[in-house]
Amino acid sequence: MKNPWTIVAIVTVALFAAAFYFAGGADERNNEGVQELTHVKGNADAEILLEEYSDFQCPACGAMAPIVSELMKEYGDEIRFEYKHFPIERAHPFAVQAAMAAEAAGQQGKFYEFHDLLFENQQTWSQSPTPNAQFQQYAAELELDMDLFRRHSNASLLRDKVQAQQAEGRDRGVTGTPTMFLNGERMQYSTYPEFLEQVARALDPNAAPAVEQSPDESVVGEETGEAVRFGI
Repeated sequence: MKNPWTIVAIVTVALFAAAFYFAGGADERNNEGVQELTHVKGNADAEILLEEYSDFQCPACGAMAPIVSELMKEYGDEIRFEYKHFPIERAHPFAVQAAMAAEAAGQQGKFYEFHDLLFENQQTWSQSPTPNAQFQQYAAELELDMDLFRRHSNASLLRDKVQAQQAEGRDRGVTGTPTMFLNGERMQYSTYPEFLEQVARALDPNAAPAVEQSPDESVVGEETGEAVRFGI
């Protein structure tokens, strides 16, 4: 008669092998069809490049979103805008999940539409114990292929992309969100009008300086979960 511990060991190894097999199969299915995409808004061939390192769960990033939106409505023909992920997970536990959902929508050509819904509804999904339910609702509103969206929301290739952009941000000196780069240079400003003025000057060096602004227009960013003055 075989030693019962030998049988237990064989069964345990078999279970682990099966788990790895099915996990690998699920990962392969989730990655199926994933393309390497750069999400560009505005004029892809513009000389002015504006990049934002951002976190979908960051309130300061939510405040910046409409500022950038209005900027692109007015100057979209002259600016290439790229959104890049920099989730601060210690403060924002759903930031990576939100980023992956946005990337999944991007696989169906709806990255910025999903981006807008995430920021517009930030307080709702950020406070939910199951934000994925809200993400699926937004995907349905955008009439996405829901099965594809669910699979891509869990795709390891898209998680790798989010992490790669975060690492790229660190290499460029990003420590908080939102952080903006204009033509490769990190922007330093303390108010939204100052931000807009710098972009305007890049577009037209003869642009008139902005008028003095009130204190309530100051920009506050987030750094490892703590509110900080932007650019410090």
